[in-house]
Amino acid sequence: MTLDTTMAAGQKEKIGLAVQQERRRLLNFIRSRIPDEADAEDILQDVFYQFTESFMLQPIEQVSAWLFRAARNRITDLFRKKKSIPFSRLITSRQEEEDDSPGIQDLLPDPADGPEAAYARKIILQELMDALEELPTEQREAFVMNELEDRSFKEMAEMTGEGVNTLISRKRYAVLHLRERLEELYKELITH
Repeated sequence: MTLDTTMAAGQKEKIGLAVQQERRRLLNFIRSRIPDEADAEDILQDVFYQFTESFMLQPIEQVSAWLFRAARNRITDLFRKKKSIPFSRLITSRQEEEDDSPGIQDLLPDPADGPEAAYARKIILQELMDALEELPTEQREAFVMNELEDRSFKEMAEMTGEGVNTLISRKRYAVLHLRERLEELYKELITH
């Protein structure tokens, strides 16, 4: 069955109108962030394809906002793919990094990117949770509070009564374990 036979005429018209109205603005938005013309066009086409698929399942009320959010996600994905980051840099202590390096949540696939991304996110989170379960309780709690709950070491110290340096040390041991434990999963993900 082709796209033409499954899509109602009204849907095709709305999609065509949205593409016509937003194409130039969206392409300018993408080009302002992506210097390579071919990459910018690829992202634009990918966003419109995803829009068409999503619109067929359920009409989208705020089309412009949806398109720009999808474009931002694709741009982020492109930078993640192009930026070859060694695994050891992905899981680091925030104390070691002065810049705003991405946290674990930033590195996970966005479930809004479709069923494959949602499935990959689920697998990664499950592996992370399994690896965290292998840690001693104190190390696991230090990592979870700092990385997943986004608490500062000072906040953690006030909550637990432990010293900041003790908490940093516990998290550091957790990070070392996670680097080793998740290395193979990382290699598998970047080769696909």
